[in-house]
Amino acid sequence: MAQKPILYGFDGSTYVRTVRMVLADKGIDYDQVPVNVLAGEPRQPEHLARHPFGKVPVMDIDGLRIRETDAICRYLEDIAPEPSLIPSDAKARARMNEAIGLIDSYGYGALVGVAGYHLFPDLIGGQNEEARKTALEASDKLLKLLMETKGSAKWLAGDSPTLADYFLGPILFYVSLTPDADKVLSVPGVSEWWEAMKAHSTFAKTEPDLG
Repeated sequence: MAQKPILYGFDGSTYVRTVRMVLADKGIDYDQVPVNVLAGEPRQPEHLARHPFGKVPVMDIDGLRIRETDAICRYLEDIAPEPSLIPSDAKARARMNEAIGLIDSYGYGALVGVAGYHLFPDLIGGQNEEARKTALEASDKLLKLLMETKGSAKWLAGDSPTLADYFLGPILFYVSLTPDADKVLSVPGVSEWWEAMKAHSTFAKTEPDLG
């Protein structure tokens, strides 16, 4: 790389943490420009010029500007394939891709809805008990499906962590800080997976500073 990549986004973002985990695994040095979601910074003109929908992360790398976490992570995997975070086996790769799609489509909103009720209600429009109940039900449905697909494997798509685990871990981190943690983690298989995730060195070293 001619110059260090630039990652736009603040450490408290779950998706930014996903990218930071991949960068850490790959040993890729980078600069980070904080864009604080809680302070409304993604909606400022400077960042809207990078991402018209006001989302993080965005990465400038190798003369490219890449938006969206999945696209960023897969590019990093392409240019730095070791250690691999994408299974070589087609079936395991399908399980990983399915898990990422499920987490993006159904898990993020539900789990952040649970966490946000307790930790950052202003970001989700206030503490609505009915919305919390709906989020818990959707979280339960999502996690049951992921655990059913995971089966006896240690990780979501096999015996080593993949991008799917890196998508789910940062979201579940916030849920784990709430009074609803026990309920969410009670889904069979989730607590064991969560213990493995917490023990994973890359996950530990990218924990956001909430102070």
